Amino acid sequence: MVHSVGPRVIEGGIHKVKGFKAQGYPAGIKRMRKDLSVIYSTMPGTTAAGVFTTNKVRAAPVIVSERTLRSGRARAIVCNAGCANAATGEQGMRDALEMAEITARCLNVQPEEVIVASTGVIGRHLPMDIVREGIKNCVGTLDAAEPGNVAAAMMTTDLVPKEVLVEAEINGTVVHVGGVAKGSGMIHPNMATMLSWIVTDAAVEADALQTALREAVNATFNMISVDGDTSTNDMVAVLANGAAGNPVVTRAKGYHQLKEALHLVCETLAKKIARDGEGATTLLEVRVENARSLEDARLAARSVTKSPLVKTAVFGRDPNWGRILAAVGYSGAEFDPAKVDIQVKSAAGAAWVLKAGEPCETLDKDGLRRIVDKDHVVFTVDLHDGEHSATAWGCDFSYDYVKINADYTT
Repeated sequence: MVHSVGPRVIEGGIHKVKGFKAQGYPAGIKRMRKDLSVIYSTMPGTTAAGVFTTNKVRAAPVIVSERTLRSGRARAIVCNAGCANAATGEQGMRDALEMAEITARCLNVQPEEVIVASTGVIGRHLPMDIVREGIKNCVGTLDAAEPGNVAAAMMTTDLVPKEVLVEAEINGTVVHVGGVAKGSGMIHPNMATMLSWIVTDAAVEADALQTALREAVNATFNMISVDGDTSTNDMVAVLANGAAGNPVVTRAKGYHQLKEALHLVCETLAKKIARDGEGATTLLEVRVENARSLEDARLAARSVTKSPLVKTAVFGRDPNWGRILAAVGYSGAEFDPAKVDIQVKSAAGAAWVLKAGEPCETLDKDGLRRIVDKDHVVFTVDLHDGEHSATAWGCDFSYDYVKINADYTT
């Protein structure tokens, strides 16, 4: 009997997933660094799924890619950094479509099989002469690609590239799921200035892939907040090419294992984004437990991570737990304030600061300050009002956040 093994993070990235090629290239769109990338599935019949920004202002590549993914099929992803191609009118749409067409010709696939993405400054047209040559050169060097190139080519204000590889077992077959992401500022639940590409060598039915991706995104990427802004270009897309040779995953077979693997990839990348928030010094993790509903738990957790007062207190290492309680109170979640417990925890220790809606009399303020003086702080809010839990991630607000965003276009 084969015993199922849960997903685990292993060394490597998307280049380790069977049947995929990926490259990042310095096209010169904004400055001389890697700023254009292509991911390609060598397997025909690759299924695909995506989740997109909820902003009413949608960049041209978002509109094009959403149409592409209605078929549940795609073979490639092309992405540029340095220009968002958002608020660019009909020319922007023509440019996004041309990016797909050029990539398709270079890879000998159909334009309808190419997902297009852009990230950068809003309101500027793509320098298409540079983009055209960049795509050709990027595809032309696919076989010589080095690990980490795609993650590096997606970065804008990111300080570090973000990539992960997960190994999992689905119905007795070992599969791999790799992911890359970019995101540092303009991050908020319901998608934000972030892009993420996930590839797997598992064979997955398109409907099961879309459902699993949406569930994973709702519990991870939609639970991070850096600054409360939701962008015009955000998307997460996944390609599944079946190179592992597993029985095809459907909603009835292998779905749970697939969703677990996708969740681990997305959660790992979501934490990397939150930790790399513009000017951030601390990863903030908020766990809400025993809420009346999942929506209540998520509302409460996200409210704390996006609170400017909580975020500035964390930056100042100020153990002002009253701001946590206040953020839960205005979140819209249903709960009884007289039941709430709050704990503050880090590598330096843990302390309960509120029990049954009242401050803990034995609270050591100096000890509490030492706890929050770490680069990863966890707030646990127990509502004692149900059986649902949720976790959200964010970061502190520092002086550097203002500096970075005060001169972004210059």
